[in-house]
Amino acid sequence: MDFNLTEEMKMLRDMAYKFALQEIVPVARECDLEEKYTPEIRKKAAANGLVGAWLPEQYGGAGVGFLGNAIISEELSRACMGIGLNIYAASFGCEAVYFFGTEDQKKKYIPPVCRGEQVSAGAFTEPNAGTDVAGYKTRAVRDGKDFVINGQKMFITNGTVCNWMVVQAITKPEEKKHNSFSQIVVPADAKGITRNKIHGKMGIRASDTAEIALEDVRVPQENLIGKDGRGFHQLMHFFDVTRIMVAGQALGLSVACLETAVKYSKERTAFGAPLASYQMTMSKFTEMAIRIEALRGLIYKSAWLVDVGKPDYTLAAMAKFYGGQTAVFCANAAVEIHGGYGYIEEYDVQKWYRDAKILELYEGTKEAEIMTIGRYLASK
Repeated sequence: MDFNLTEEMKMLRDMAYKFALQEIVPVARECDLEEKYTPEIRKKAAANGLVGAWLPEQYGGAGVGFLGNAIISEELSRACMGIGLNIYAASFGCEAVYFFGTEDQKKKYIPPVCRGEQVSAGAFTEPNAGTDVAGYKTRAVRDGKDFVINGQKMFITNGTVCNWMVVQAITKPEEKKHNSFSQIVVPADAKGITRNKIHGKMGIRASDTAEIALEDVRVPQENLIGKDGRGFHQLMHFFDVTRIMVAGQALGLSVACLETAVKYSKERTAFGAPLASYQMTMSKFTEMAIRIEALRGLIYKSAWLVDVGKPDYTLAAMAKFYGGQTAVFCANAAVEIHGGYGYIEEYDVQKWYRDAKILELYEGTKEAEIMTIGRYLASK
């Protein structure tokens, strides 16, 4: 059992963090305040192999697998989770195409995303159906050689900036819920699509999030991904692998919180001594560090298992669940250590505090992870 990263992974880690320091840190606060998306940074990241990095080289990816992608997610999130999301989530939707699409679909849709020329999205969540994915209402009806799609999507990452999206829609309404869905590639500029950016988010404000309406949107049936009626199962696979990336976000944010809190507590004095010298401060550091180390083990193992062909999606759900808890805990502790200064925008910890909460909400709420893990344990 060897817990050391390969030299390739160490180089990837160092390169990703160096990129974050040079390209992301200088604009992170501005992009957060102004809710500004960052296409130029995404394109620079693509030139460095950081977009769709988990994808094989034959489709334009860096071929670093899900472990490499988790490391990229971790390192970029140390700088800014919102801008980082613009980079490692630029390939959202490519998962469905890569795992279930035809060879022609893979060659058509994936390489432009990895090159930074295009952005993909997963149009899954609906206004009244989030965790309850079986409650989706969007329909795709066959008409000649086309699908005609009607429905609404909500909280879609990359929604107003994507070039194409994978839409989850009911194609077989006569079947039981879990066998009624399919996934379809839809060009973002197709007639009948209305995209509205969601403003006023608490955190990850540099990331583009949108509400999308589809009204009589017509696309060819050849845009079907995978098998008709298997969309629900394909979507579950999407969450199984993207949860690892989200856990990587949590790890990076937590590390940033700990590093910043330690630095501040050594400089700030109270009652004639540095904050870092007090046992109460040390207690916060200690629990942050323990949680971070435990989370890193969960993430790296679950990512590695996917890469070697032995995926443990329950472990991935554990990483996602614990990642959200850890990020929220570390962000809260960092704000408390900063005291009143942690509550003003001049200090990064207030931003990380706002960013952290989404990690318990998207890609499956913490309650959904509990159900996933609990059902597995109960079935043994």
